[in-house]
Amino acid sequence: MSDPGLFGPDSVTWRVQSDPVMWVAGLRALLLQAVHPAAMAGVIDHSDFRIDPWGRLARTADYVGTIAFGSSDEVAVAGARVRGVHAKIRGIDARSGRTYSARDPHLLLWVHCCEVESFLTTYQRGGGRLTGAEVDTFYAEQTRAAAVVGIDAGTVPASAAQMASYFRRMRPELVADGRALRAARYVLLPPMSGRVQLTTPARPAWFAVAGLAGALLPPWARRLYRLPGLPTTDVAATIALRTLRVALQSAPERYRVGPHLRAARQRMAQSESGATSGASPAHGG
Repeated sequence: MSDPGLFGPDSVTWRVQSDPVMWVAGLRALLLQAVHPAAMAGVIDHSDFRIDPWGRLARTADYVGTIAFGSSDEVAVAGARVRGVHAKIRGIDARSGRTYSARDPHLLLWVHCCEVESFLTTYQRGGGRLTGAEVDTFYAEQTRAAAVVGIDAGTVPASAAQMASYFRRMRPELVADGRALRAARYVLLPPMSGRVQLTTPARPAWFAVAGLAGALLPPWARRLYRLPGLPTTDVAATIALRTLRVALQSAPERYRVGPHLRAARQRMAQSESGATSGASPAHGG
């Protein structure tokens, strides 16, 4: 039986999240998430991103890919795993004295909205074309992803207008404090072995792409980080992103198509093949 997972090949989600610039979108989402102090308190106290940033990035990418392209069973397992981890994350923010919990719907919604808004914005600024109706469809589809981690889908922005309104409401809570700046430094300058830095262009290449992710942030978020907020920054970032996207699209498929999408395509092809071979041939009279 065909199992398209949460979305399926005809969804706007598959079109957006199969684009090769999504890894830039992921870095943008991390930088955006970091300006919420309560969200950062949990990361600082419980995450291993400082010890194993590459492992953390890989696990996050694996989760995002599974939710977008995985089978129903794979999505269920991934969601249960994340909810189990969230159940253990709670504490008191040393700076504000407020308690926090990774199961807090308010914080879960913040993380979700930063992710999906980054996916969509990066895709569009990279040259991906969507109608207004398709943009709203993407956000509506993503309410299913929110439900996987326990967010009430009815509270999730399901259109471009609702998403814009959500970020306007959140602005008073946001600040790029020392913790956010430290997280941003890890995004821009993650640890690399001396061999990698000396024998490959990984360090300057990563810094350029991570810097591009920062330049793609909305102007208000760049101001929080004390980054340039001029209109020319937006224009330059868009041009750079489109140039990168064209280069990535011309790369061999093994470099631009992630393992989750490859597995999903194979799964769907097998289900179609099985349906065809299982059909009874017509017999003439």
